[in-house]
Amino acid sequence: MPFINVKRTEMNSTTLGKYRWRVCALLFVATTINYIDRQVLGLLKTDLSAEFNWTETDYSNLVMAFSAAYSVGLLCFGALIDKIGSKLGYAVSIAVWSLSAMAHGIVRSTLGFGVVRSILGVSEAGNFPAAIKATAEWFPKKERALATGIFNSGSNIAAVVGPVLVYWLARNHGWRSAFVWTGAIGFIWLVLWWIYYEVPSKQKKLSKEEYDHIHSDQEEEGTGERIKWAKLLGVRQTYAFVFGKLLTDPVWWFFLFWLPGYLESIFHMDLKANLGLPIIIIYSVTSLGSIGGGWLSSHLIKTGWPVFKARKTSMLIFAICVVPIMLIQYTNNLWIAIALISLATAAHQAWSATIFTTASDMFPKRAVSSVVGIGGMAGSIGGTLFPMVIGAMLDHYKLLGNIGTGYNILFTMCGVAYLVAWTVMHFFAPKMERVNL
Repeated sequence: MPFINVKRTEMNSTTLGKYRWRVCALLFVATTINYIDRQVLGLLKTDLSAEFNWTETDYSNLVMAFSAAYSVGLLCFGALIDKIGSKLGYAVSIAVWSLSAMAHGIVRSTLGFGVVRSILGVSEAGNFPAAIKATAEWFPKKERALATGIFNSGSNIAAVVGPVLVYWLARNHGWRSAFVWTGAIGFIWLVLWWIYYEVPSKQKKLSKEEYDHIHSDQEEEGTGERIKWAKLLGVRQTYAFVFGKLLTDPVWWFFLFWLPGYLESIFHMDLKANLGLPIIIIYSVTSLGSIGGGWLSSHLIKTGWPVFKARKTSMLIFAICVVPIMLIQYTNNLWIAIALISLATAAHQAWSATIFTTASDMFPKRAVSSVVGIGGMAGSIGGTLFPMVIGAMLDHYKLLGNIGTGYNILFTMCGVAYLVAWTVMHFFAPKMERVNL
């Protein structure tokens, strides 16, 4: 391992290399591809429902298959990546999810969609464990939040770029081509990943100064053995994070998979004709929420606020910002509806950016990944169960000739979810005390 015995020196930003930011760029692109591949089904919901005669319940079952498989994948890939490393683990994940994404374009039945959707869910779950591990390998603690925020913003960029790409392909070459070509993008990334990524100790293009910078704030606790889940489940701070994810992640899944259908059925929009312009607008605003959410609590801390107070005050503000989505039932104006949805999705991403930091606030470094894994699984379980409610409710009101009422009830549930989550988190960790393990 190079540079181990080299004395650490303070370097300014012009002296340090920037290879770690190339790694961050790769993680950003992978996350963007990840979310493009998963949202194709939602964007093409109307075409696919017509061709395969899907009810809302049928479509919900496909979403549930993905969500359930995703929660299983979080467990499997978390352990696999720890065992074989971030380079190979990420490569396996994106290779399998790209193949399964492309396979959507050749299946001929609803059952076939269910199978490839499940494989996509399991394999796409490898993205965040691998990206978080790579970030820990390549960035000092003081830069990890920024690096994580950058690569995580790929989920919002995907929601902006995805509709344009998917609707253009579907309009000009058929819906099957949309699955095939978006899935194929992953293999281009895979080549670049294999060429440019390696852990710092093995990367020959890395300068000594940047290597020292990456390892400038190593924590002693990071060298300890991994903490078992059973021990983490015995502390209340774990449940604060778990319920925060369980109650709010399903809302994001609802927006991701049902928003195109909502705009088409309620406002009779042809999203293919305008290449998903309303979706692009919504998620462009959402990107601002993701950045602003990460900035607000950090700004409050810099002004002297206690960490727990800054985090909880920020999250309360974000929770309140979701509440106006309940007013969507009182408007027939498309652009007012888009404004309300944009505010809610931006607030969710601000909430999401902040809740991840609460895990690192409350737990030592060697336990953070496990806590995030537990919370992520809880969010995926919620994302599996909520579609059952969505499908049954929308089918019921569709039979009554008033599907809009079903959507209004769902938006009301989304509007209160974050306040409930904030209250539950406050109950389990009122001051977000640091866990001593």
